[in-house]
Amino acid sequence: MQRRDFLTASCLTGLAACGMGTGLAGAAESGPDFFELQKVLFDDDSQTEKFFHYMAAAAIPALNRININPVGVFVPQDTANTVYVLLRHRNLESVMTAGPRLLADAVYLKEGAAFLDAPADARTFKRIESSLMVAFEGMPALDTPIQDAGRIFQLRIYESPSVKTGLKKIEMFNQGELEVFRKTGLHAVFFGQTLIGPAMPNLTYMLVFKDAQQQQDNWKAFVSHPDWLKMKAIPEYADNKILSNITNMILKPAACSQI
Repeated sequence: MQRRDFLTASCLTGLAACGMGTGLAGAAESGPDFFELQKVLFDDDSQTEKFFHYMAAAAIPALNRININPVGVFVPQDTANTVYVLLRHRNLESVMTAGPRLLADAVYLKEGAAFLDAPADARTFKRIESSLMVAFEGMPALDTPIQDAGRIFQLRIYESPSVKTGLKKIEMFNQGELEVFRKTGLHAVFFGQTLIGPAMPNLTYMLVFKDAQQQQDNWKAFVSHPDWLKMKAIPEYADNKILSNITNMILKPAACSQI
C-alpha cells in the first residue's frame, strides 16, 4: 500500500468509516467484542446535518456491507454540534482491514464523496476523539434490548485512580453488579474496558431505556436492591477507593442509528 493510500485508509478508519468489527448483536463467536466509541465535533449545525446524511447514505450501508453491524449514532441531550458513533467488531484484525475494504467499495466512495473529498477550506467536521474498548467478561457482546421509537441512552464513564483500581471496578461488575443491573431493568448495550483513549484508566458502558420515566424508576430499583446494598458495603469495592470521576450523559439516537 502506498503512503497516500495508507493515510486515506487510516483517516477513514478514524471516522464512521473506521469500521471496527464484524457480525451482528448476540453472543460472541470466538471472544469478546471490541468497540470504538467516536466523539465527532462540528463547527456548526450545517456540518452536523451533512454528517447525518453521509452516515445514512454512505457510511452505514458500506459498513453493513462489510459486516459491521449494528452502527450506533447518538446525539447528546445537552450538547450542540457533537455526535457519538459506536462501532462494534469481533476481533482486532478488523481494525486493520476495515479502511482498505471501504476504499475498495465504489458505491461508498461515490455516495460519500461530498463528505470524504471535502477540501481543507470547507471541512466537514472539526475533530474526532476516539476510544477503543474490549467487552467485559460478564457481557462479552453488544446487545440492543430496546428498540422503542422514544428510547433514550445513558452513557457512563468511570475513571479510576490507577490501573489496579480500575480492574477492581471491572471485577465488581463481573462478580455481581452486572447481574443486579439485569434484575432491576438497567438494560445494557455494552460494557467496555478502555484499551486506548482519553482519561485512562477507565471503563465505559451504555444503557438504554424506553423513556426517561423508565430510566428514573429502574435506577431507583437498583440503588435500593438488597444485592447491590450488600455489594457496595464490601470495603474493597468502596467508590472512594476505586473511582476518581464519573461522566454521565443522556443521548438520543439519530434517525439513521441502528442501535
